[in-house]
Amino acid sequence: MKFKYVVVGAGLSGLTIAERIANELDEEVLIIEKRPHIGGNIYDSYKEGILIQNYGPHIFHTKDKEVYEYLSQFTEWHEYVHRVLSYVDGKLVPMPICIDTLNKLYDLDLDEESMKEYIANVKEDIGEIKSSEDVVLKNAGRDIYEKLFKNYTEKQWGTSAANLDSSVISRIPFRFNHDTRYFEDKYQGMPKEGYTKMCENMIKNNKIHIILNTDYKEVIDDIEYEKLIYTGPIDYFYDNKFGKLLYRSLKFVTETHDLYSYQEVAVVNYPNDHDFTRITEFKKLTGQEYPNKTIIMKEYPGFDDEPCYPYPTEEYKNKFKQYKKLMDKENDVIFIGRLAEYKYYNMDLVVKSALNAFKNKIKE
Repeated sequence: MKFKYVVVGAGLSGLTIAERIANELDEEVLIIEKRPHIGGNIYDSYKEGILIQNYGPHIFHTKDKEVYEYLSQFTEWHEYVHRVLSYVDGKLVPMPICIDTLNKLYDLDLDEESMKEYIANVKEDIGEIKSSEDVVLKNAGRDIYEKLFKNYTEKQWGTSAANLDSSVISRIPFRFNHDTRYFEDKYQGMPKEGYTKMCENMIKNNKIHIILNTDYKEVIDDIEYEKLIYTGPIDYFYDNKFGKLLYRSLKFVTETHDLYSYQEVAVVNYPNDHDFTRITEFKKLTGQEYPNKTIIMKEYPGFDDEPCYPYPTEEYKNKFKQYKKLMDKENDVIFIGRLAEYKYYNMDLVVKSALNAFKNKIKE
């Protein structure tokens, strides 16, 4: 086989760059994917007639008009604004933290000014922020940290927030208003026909060829190519030369209930109760109407399933730096995506990174 471009991985990074190569450069491109489906972790499918997201909830949101308009070529959008509740002390309180969170949690009647005074009295004087624990203690104090963050973080990551890079919890906003939206981005929604359909639309060009259920190392020696675009785990690319990097994974358990509605919102977090971290009710994400049936998903974090999140500790950040030195020396390989760059990316940043890689490293 001979292709000018070979893409390893049919997740959002790989599909985006393959789409650009085929549609803008009019070049043949081969995608090699180890799973039996395209879409990576945004893959969705129907279960008992209800569209579910097989690898947990993924909500599209972005401030980037270019990314929004790019994906809008391949899908219409179901208007959805994400709101999350956390079950704490027998109450469901809004997450991220805002005025309504504190009022519900502590039976208060704060407004913006009185919330600022309240937080000023409880937050801790942290000099240099070194960890995710420091972020919460400095912004909200110890009681909020222990009720809403401490146990959730330990379940999610298998370690204390004190051991995690500050970027992990810094992603969660902290508001002195009544805004209960999880994301503040201008563009928010869900693909009307699902992520898998959106991904299928991205690769309709007959110049895009896909091999599924295949480890690229099993076939790459039989392919002639000029440029490899790699989106898989970077330690695997280099045969674990510096040791394996750690990725946090998730186990997903679905349940069908003969109910119209299982919970108040699409996602409810359980920081202090149960072994799972959260429950997602998919109908509330997608707007599907099934009067007498709903499907929920519980998430159990671990290390043994499909890799989801790079592990944000100093040990593994330093180990990645060793791989990065090798990556920087590659002339015929482009590394993009969460696993290849060992970096947590939201969906919009995955797409943005792939678009930029196309513009700067392929199209130029």
